[in-house]
Amino acid sequence: MKHFSISPKEMAAVFWRNRSLIYTLTKREVVGRYRGSIMGITWSFFNPLLMLIIYTFVFSVVFKARWGIAAQESKIDFAIMLFIGMIIHGLFADCVNRAPGLILSNVNYVKKVVFPLDILPYVAFGSALFHAAVSLLVLIIVQLIYMGHIPLTALLLPVVLLPLAFATIGFAWLLSSLGVFIRDIGQVTGIFTTVLLFISGVFFPISGLPEPYRTWLALNPLAEIIEEGRNVLVLGILPDPANWCFMTAIGLLIAWAGFAWFQKTRKGFADVI
Repeated sequence: MKHFSISPKEMAAVFWRNRSLIYTLTKREVVGRYRGSIMGITWSFFNPLLMLIIYTFVFSVVFKARWGIAAQESKIDFAIMLFIGMIIHGLFADCVNRAPGLILSNVNYVKKVVFPLDILPYVAFGSALFHAAVSLLVLIIVQLIYMGHIPLTALLLPVVLLPLAFATIGFAWLLSSLGVFIRDIGQVTGIFTTVLLFISGVFFPISGLPEPYRTWLALNPLAEIIEEGRNVLVLGILPDPANWCFMTAIGLLIAWAGFAWFQKTRKGFADVI
């Protein structure tokens, strides 16, 4: 029986060896999602814009929520801060929600073809990253029209998101494996990401909460990354280097743990499916 390496080096080597295949499958995944629709891939632009309008109306008009970033805060100010949270949460949730079905929806790769199954989480993340990038483009256009400029710190957004990328792919490896053996995992992840939407500071600033709640929400890594995203994209504040190093280390640990679990359990996929 073939032995699958669980070393951190192999985790990176899997990506590098199969980078062309990952790109091809990611492209097919993105295009395939909109195949047959009249507007095609343009939906990837209009979907986030529509959700932004709806959420902004509900929270800033109906509930009269405010972010507190300016004395005369407008609904556009609120929408921009809200949208950043939605983009970052969506990047995580899109990949994690699809992860339990990655192996189950590619049974032929398991049984009939010699295929690097461990690249599927990379493909799922690549697809989620594409949609996040389109949403980010919408955000930048709104910022340029309304604010007239974007802080130079915005260039650091990929750096801010790096710990999230590692952790998300790690969870995808773990959940794609568990989804083969425990079919209920897909239901659990949907509930989990929905709960995260409301406890990660997507709709409100963590600094505006009472102290006890603020302390608990500060333990949520996703909330921390969302705050840092707003800092670099809107407020022009540099990320904290010590905190970033800690978050990156945690992200890498999650990635390796998920990869190791996937490699250890993948031998049993064919027996279960």
